[in-house]
Amino acid sequence: MGTLMPATPTQTLYVTVRRDELRQLKDERDDLRQQVAELNLLLEQARLQGKAAGL
Repeated sequence: MGTLMPATPTQTLYVTVRRDELRQLKDERDDLRQQVAELNLLLEQARLQGKAAGL
């Protein structure tokens, strides 16, 4: 068996993000959330159409 090593403590990583970078990331996040919402709607519509076609 391998040698047991004590677990290292959790480390926190600090990063610096400029305001314009943060704004861009937030905009990208909002766009992705919108895309997910649209895809979920399309998926639900396809499921309903599939159920209606199966009747």
